[in-house]
Amino acid sequence: MNLDPEALAAHYPRAERPVLRVNFIASADGAVTVDGLSAGLQGPGDKEVFDTLRMVCDALVVAAGTVRAEGYDALRLTPSARAWRVAHGLPEFPLMVIVSGSLDLDPAQPVFSDAPIPPVVLTHRAAPDSPIREVAEIIPTGDTEVDLAAGLRLLHERGATQLLCEGGPGLLGSMIAADLVDELCLTVAPLLVGGPAGRIAHGPPSPPRRMSLRHALIHGDMLFLRYARSA
Repeated sequence: MNLDPEALAAHYPRAERPVLRVNFIASADGAVTVDGLSAGLQGPGDKEVFDTLRMVCDALVVAAGTVRAEGYDALRLTPSARAWRVAHGLPEFPLMVIVSGSLDLDPAQPVFSDAPIPPVVLTHRAAPDSPIREVAEIIPTGDTEVDLAAGLRLLHERGATQLLCEGGPGLLGSMIAADLVDELCLTVAPLLVGGPAGRIAHGPPSPPRRMSLRHALIHGDMLFLRYARSA
């Protein structure tokens, strides 16, 4: 795999239509975490792909549980990634979007306190009061549950058409059930984890969706797959 930034970005192109791209890492036996975190699965080339996907997106969509568990920092990007975005006519920073029904988020967490632009939180109209309302833009969709399809449409209307989701599994499962996922970027780590670790998606039952393999890249023993909706 060529790790040159421009060559790598060409493997993950922006589309002319709205796209929801999902990025996950899993072990060879399907585990999504090691000791409860994804960090134990990371390996050569993973960070470069991870950073590239963030660089080319308009907005990063993440579940509140993942933000808490993984200790998300502010979505600032590297100077070279920001320069790439500006050179390609994009805002310097992508938008951070957090999905939360409870608004149980810490305003002191760097994803809020150090954010270059205030994050958006997609919630529902019955969500409780929360101090997070002071540091983020709260967008209610749905009466008692977050309406993901409506939330993504609102992001599209704001010009954020190239969306990247980094999880967690519950959010991905809900997106699959709502038939919202256009692409899956899956990194396969050369590990056998076993134990109680879950898979990359869980949620309500839904019919299988056929995907097409667009590329398979290898760096060391790491495998990087990109699937897209079949024509």
